Amino acid sequence: MLTSTMRPQRWTPPQAPARARQNRSVPPLPAVKRWELPGKGPEDVVLSPDRRLIAGTDNGAILSIDPATGDVRELANTGGRPLGLHADADGRILICDFELGLLELTPDGRLAVLVDEIDGERLRFVSNVVRDIDGTIYFSASSSRYSLDEYMGDILEHSGTGRLFRRDPSGTVETLIDDLQFANGVVLAPDRSCVVVAETGGYRVTRYWLTGPEAGTCDRLIENLPGFPDNMGLGSDGLIWITLPSPRNPLLDRLLPLPGILRRIVWTLPEWMQPKPAKTVWVMAVDFEGKVVHDLQVEGTDYSMVTGVVEQDGVLYLGSLTESAVAVSRVP
Repeated sequence: MLTSTMRPQRWTPPQAPARARQNRSVPPLPAVKRWELPGKGPEDVVLSPDRRLIAGTDNGAILSIDPATGDVRELANTGGRPLGLHADADGRILICDFELGLLELTPDGRLAVLVDEIDGERLRFVSNVVRDIDGTIYFSASSSRYSLDEYMGDILEHSGTGRLFRRDPSGTVETLIDDLQFANGVVLAPDRSCVVVAETGGYRVTRYWLTGPEAGTCDRLIENLPGFPDNMGLGSDGLIWITLPSPRNPLLDRLLPLPGILRRIVWTLPEWMQPKPAKTVWVMAVDFEGKVVHDLQVEGTDYSMVTGVVEQDGVLYLGSLTESAVAVSRVP
């Protein structure tokens, strides 16, 4: 733990909406069905061109799952820890690997490192990614100070070391936004007008304009979410699907505006005494104006810590940082 070097920043979060205190939606998310995997922690899920689910587990495996039969095949192993994914129409897969950086897996099984350092600094905690049809890649890095196992330290510190990057087809990488509060899910608008990134520690989704009069600037697509936004995906319905692995934590909201020494003390406590994610299964969908179209939640008795989502024709495929399975539900 970075107890001695923790740099807590005071922040007064907006008052949590009443929705943050409810444990299911109306109507609730239909019950989920599990597909067990030969590994743990399929943190993100995406759909390949042949309609198979792609997920990465904590043993480095990149898995392909047939939603019709549950058949699981290993496509490759990064030797690291895969997080966010993106599947191209031509079969290539982009992999955000916590340990190795931004990787690409080709259909013939070759792994290549696309980005492992930026401005001479090792790329840490690359989190989520999307590729435009012209080859431009947008990807996020959650923290430059904390490891995956210590992600709660970044949330407590609230120092904003997350970033959103753009890699052009020539390989040049530039920072689009820095000072993000645990940057996470990334979605590109279908009209390529903007790219949006989830700020897990800020309870919001930030939008970076790529075209139009606001090009090169950013604003908030949606703020004061009732939970912590994680990975996001563009659905077949044209909506931005957002995972909420946990509702807002009242203790954390009370601590953030107070002197940082209190958060340092909390960070020294045994893990069982620290704020914990509540068990839930929760996804939301918003349009590109920030309007909430779907808000679907059920108690996390059969599955929890949902950090990845794919919507395809009303079916919802879910991934989790902690489960040993992917799950399936539907839009009611």
